[in-house]
Amino acid sequence: MVSEALEAGLVHAAGTLRLVLEGLSLATVLIGLLASLRLIRPHRRGDNAASSPLQAVRLRFGTWLALALEFQLGADIVATTTSPSRDTLIQLAVVAVIRTFLNVFLARELEAERRLAMGEETLSHQP
Repeated sequence: MVSEALEAGLVHAAGTLRLVLEGLSLATVLIGLLASLRLIRPHRRGDNAASSPLQAVRLRFGTWLALALEFQLGADIVATTTSPSRDTLIQLAVVAVIRTFLNVFLARELEAERRLAMGEETLSHQP
C-alpha cells in the first residue's frame, strides 16, 4: 500500500518535472528568438555597429537552441524513468543520439562562427 502510493507520487513528480523541462525548452527557444531579433533592429535603422548582423543572430540563437536541446533531452530522460520498457528505452536512445549529434554539430557551427567573427573583428581593428 505504501509502496503503491510512493510509486504514484514518483510518477506524478516525474510527469511534472518532464512538463517543466519541456516548458523551459520552449521558453528558451522563445527567449533566444527574441534576443536574436534584438540584434537585427540596429541594422534595420542603418546603424552599422555590428559587422555582420546575421552572424551575430546565428551565434546568439544557436546558443539558445543548444540549451533548449539539453532541456528536451532531460525531459525525455525523466519521461523514460516512469515507464522503462524496452521500447521506450530504445526510443530514448535514438532520440538521445539524434539530439547529441545535433548539439555536437551545432556547437561546431557556433565555434566556427565565433572564430570567423573574431577574425573579422581583429581585421576591422587593424590600422
